[in-house]
Amino acid sequence: MEGTVASVAIVGRPNVGKSSLFNRLTGRSQALVDNRPGVTRDIREGRIKTRFGNVILLDTGGLEKSENALGKSIMDLTWRGIAEADAHVLVIDGRQGVLAADFEIARQVRGLGKPVILVANKMERGRIEVGYSESFMLGFGEPFCTSAEHRIGIDELRQCIVSTARVVADSKLAAAPDEDVDQRPEQSGEAVLEDPVRPVRIAIVGRPNAGKSTLVNRILGRQRLLTGDMPGLTRDAISVSADWLGRPVEMFDTAGMRRKSKVTQRVERLAVNDGLRAVRFAEVVIVLLDARFPFEMQDLRLAALAAEEGRATIVVLNKWDLIPDKGRRYPDLAADFSKALPQIQGSRLVAASAKSGEGLKELHRQVFKAYSVWNRRVPTGPLNRWLADMVRAHPPPAFRSKRIRLRYITQVNTRPPSFVLKCSRPGKLPRSYTRYLKNGLRNSFDLPGTPIRISLRSQSEENPYD
Repeated sequence: MEGTVASVAIVGRPNVGKSSLFNRLTGRSQALVDNRPGVTRDIREGRIKTRFGNVILLDTGGLEKSENALGKSIMDLTWRGIAEADAHVLVIDGRQGVLAADFEIARQVRGLGKPVILVANKMERGRIEVGYSESFMLGFGEPFCTSAEHRIGIDELRQCIVSTARVVADSKLAAAPDEDVDQRPEQSGEAVLEDPVRPVRIAIVGRPNAGKSTLVNRILGRQRLLTGDMPGLTRDAISVSADWLGRPVEMFDTAGMRRKSKVTQRVERLAVNDGLRAVRFAEVVIVLLDARFPFEMQDLRLAALAAEEGRATIVVLNKWDLIPDKGRRYPDLAADFSKALPQIQGSRLVAASAKSGEGLKELHRQVFKAYSVWNRRVPTGPLNRWLADMVRAHPPPAFRSKRIRLRYITQVNTRPPSFVLKCSRPGKLPRSYTRYLKNGLRNSFDLPGTPIRISLRSQSEENPYD
């Protein structure tokens, strides 16, 4: 069984080590960690894999009262995520002991009526820390003494979380109504899908305040991520699983990426690095532009980065609902797009509005079309007939009065389409001629909007797949 067993939220006041525990428990450095409180804003999902399924672990923002609009939005989003979880891990700072805020959080979590695991973190000195004795006052029994920084007590805590999730899953199964056998698909003649379609990994990147989180929320149909007019609300790459018009996807909402010279704070630098990792992990990258100020240098850099990483790339003009005279404006922008980004030539520029939902069906179509092209394979026979026609139409230039002979081409990989070209003097073939071949591949074999890689090999190298 590889489905989800239960979800467990890590909760507590700011700077008690929730994100550090999250990283230790999931075995990956997914959440941003910093000594400053309030780094985590959105709810991040991770997985603890077990033999009976996945336990979804939720890293939440620090719970504290706030009078400003941003703080209230973060708290509303966090409590919604906590309320939806099946169980909770309540974390306190073992060095500081139990504070008034811990009592209030414990009271609200207890009111949800779900299992609670109490953790006293930062307990490098064990039970002699003040937090151990004071934690009993919260009413959840003996705490787990951990130190995420020094990896103390992590294995025991993980085992307890898995056991609690298993109990929750069993109770859900027992409480579920018996299935009506007559309504099962196999009885009604419907096909049963034995193997679910693997989710397509999609990263959404762009400059600050381009509308990335709003787009994810629109696709999900609910307020899952923090949004607002203030740039820089998203601080790290948040992974969200969804069903997008019948296709399973895993979407990565990334922090807005400014020019490197403008990134001075450590947290923003970490957030940008997290976004770059999301691009490398993704299969399709959506580069989101503000339609009012499109094709600024940073937009082009992000699109070029996605193409260099070999990802299927879609460029979206967001906030299209704010553009007057759309019919006249779009052709000009499409022409600028094709000139500015030759790496993804043939890709369609999608005009959309994450706020109103305009253009999202077209975006869905273009994303999965690009994903299909990214996975396409061309037979060797047609490839070599095409190569002969390309050489006949435009032979490669000679080097020192000696012709460069193109002997043989074959596709060695997909994702993106990658080819090996056997030729004489591979180091002397001009880049302009390689671009000529790439454009020919796109046009002749219907490979629009995807990066194409061509590796040149000498005739003495016998195995093109080596």
